[in-house]
Amino acid sequence: MPEHNKKPSDKPTGPRDPQDPKLKQDPNKPGTPPGKQSKGIFGFMIIMMMLLLLVTFMASSKTGEEITFKQFVRQYESGDVKPESVVVRMSGITAELMQPDVDKNKSGIIRVPITMVTREEIARQLYALTDGNFKDKPQSAWVGPLLTFAPLILIMVLIWFFIGRSMRAAGGGGGMIGSFGKSRHKTMTKEMTGITFKDVAGIEEAKSEVTEIIEFLKNPKRFTRLGGRIPRGVLLSGQPGCGKTLLAKAIAGEADVPFFSISGSDFVEMFVGVGASRVRDLFKQAKDSSPCIIFLDEIDAIGRRRGGGFSGGGNDEREQTLNAILVEMDGFGSGDGVIVIAATNRPDVLDPALIRPGRFDRQIAVPLPDVGGRLEILKVHSKKVKLGPNVDMQKIARGTPMFSGADLAAIINEAAISATMLDKEFIEHEDLEEARDKVKFGRSNKSRVREKDENKLVAYHEAGHAVLQAMLTDSDPLHKVTIIPRGSSGGATFSLPEKDRMGYGLKWLYATMRVICGGRIAEAKAMDDVSSGASSDIRQVTGLARAMILEWGMSSKLGFINYAGEDTRDSFIPEKDYSDDTARVIDEETRRIVDEAYQDAERMLMENWDKVEAVAQALLKNEILTADEVHKLMRGETLERSTVADLLGAGPSGPKPDKKTDTKPESKPDAEPDLPGDTLPDPA
Repeated sequence: MPEHNKKPSDKPTGPRDPQDPKLKQDPNKPGTPPGKQSKGIFGFMIIMMMLLLLVTFMASSKTGEEITFKQFVRQYESGDVKPESVVVRMSGITAELMQPDVDKNKSGIIRVPITMVTREEIARQLYALTDGNFKDKPQSAWVGPLLTFAPLILIMVLIWFFIGRSMRAAGGGGGMIGSFGKSRHKTMTKEMTGITFKDVAGIEEAKSEVTEIIEFLKNPKRFTRLGGRIPRGVLLSGQPGCGKTLLAKAIAGEADVPFFSISGSDFVEMFVGVGASRVRDLFKQAKDSSPCIIFLDEIDAIGRRRGGGFSGGGNDEREQTLNAILVEMDGFGSGDGVIVIAATNRPDVLDPALIRPGRFDRQIAVPLPDVGGRLEILKVHSKKVKLGPNVDMQKIARGTPMFSGADLAAIINEAAISATMLDKEFIEHEDLEEARDKVKFGRSNKSRVREKDENKLVAYHEAGHAVLQAMLTDSDPLHKVTIIPRGSSGGATFSLPEKDRMGYGLKWLYATMRVICGGRIAEAKAMDDVSSGASSDIRQVTGLARAMILEWGMSSKLGFINYAGEDTRDSFIPEKDYSDDTARVIDEETRRIVDEAYQDAERMLMENWDKVEAVAQALLKNEILTADEVHKLMRGETLERSTVADLLGAGPSGPKPDKKTDTKPESKPDAEPDLPGDTLPDPA
């Protein structure tokens, strides 16, 4: 921990020595170690428990053999009981036997329990039996109430202890109450993380934007020489898994400065004012350790726009925490050497006072990687595994559009696990393909059994998608098609985009919508029936049509106007920026666009139904077809590879038996077939 009593003149002007003992603390242990007060509370609790147990034991005196009062009377009258040993207490009567049975009762003590109901009658009979010759030991006045309230006292002591313990854990020591407001951050150095810019790939633009931050942390006087002001904060925004946290750690690693990391949710507790106290403690420690970096992950947890949604006003704990952050960032001077880096997935919901110049001066978007970035990310993660000679990373990078860095890392890891389970010496290309499909759509389930008609429905459904995708040049190129259930889908048709799209052209949208409609059309033609399997197709084609009208201005009737409104996820009532007449036109245009796509797709499939039949029958035999095989079948050629049924029916040698291929176990879907391709836009 940094020393809090260090004079300003003692602050270093450059990177701190990584061997500094003040930085050698456990990163997972927040704050200072617990104080002596915790031991005192724990000892007090043990003493109270022991005292209560002792009092209870002494008061109850539940020793010896327990008998009824009638048995006691018989033993007393027969002379088996010593008359001088009879003692009456509130809980019962105790006496000592003349000749105790050492086998059954070693103590020789007998006991008769007394209740509130039987006490008066037993006392009268005992007095008559012994002629008043017994010892009366009434219970002390304080013992009864103590026994009555003993459970309550014990519970209160336990609650006190555990609350004190949670407070110390939250604050890291320094007393039960005083430590509760201590920051719960983790302090890391370059030696702890080992992360630099060489470990970050696919976001070159973001890396170039933060190079000046690194230079400032290394040599701050260079920037202040001409009177410039160094940015106080940097806001990293992007989708989950795109590398925001990794980039922040790499900045600290390149600058070789301490890295104070904390999540936005760690500031907020049930006690009002705790979050603000932790903010002040965090910034104080950062200033004492300058130059350094404060990293606030998921800052939208405390930095959301004030005055909207379910906010409780100025007394809300979250807003007090946000106000404390604003005040602390305003208190930075040019020579403090502290850079605040925040990360969020929702920059649109942040409070304007937080992201204004002077606080978070730089707002850097960390986008999803393009095909070149994905290739570099795959290369970084593949350095730790063994790859086979047939691995084509370029093809994997092309086939993973809209994948984040975390998704790509998961692909490499899943491929390594799959190859290990198969006892392979290295990872092959098919392992990466399977890992890609698993990360995107879920694990394949080849053991799922389904009826013949259900299997046929899925085959024709996917054949309709695949044939249209192969015919329409404006859509993404076909990659493969399968009827093996995967995740929640009964089958899937995969595309392999040739490039990353920053937007969606009208031709591509029209072609994609027709590909989506092909599944329902093919299954209706082949089965003379329709099923619920196309529900996902219907939902997506409708979403694309409405996005074309509401957001992208692609309707000739509604024109170049946005009807989607603003993001209203924090509002109580959804916004509607158009009249009822316009809503009717929107519905009509949506119906027109979808109907045109469906009719065009139906016409194309009916004209090429022989191709659909060929692909569907091949899927029933082989379960998986590549793009080349689909094109070969559409040209009227036959496949030469062995079918699944052939492999199952072939013996060790000799010809395989005469066996129908349609009698093999088939898998049963529990959900609709998947959509064609995996690069369709989100119209929402």
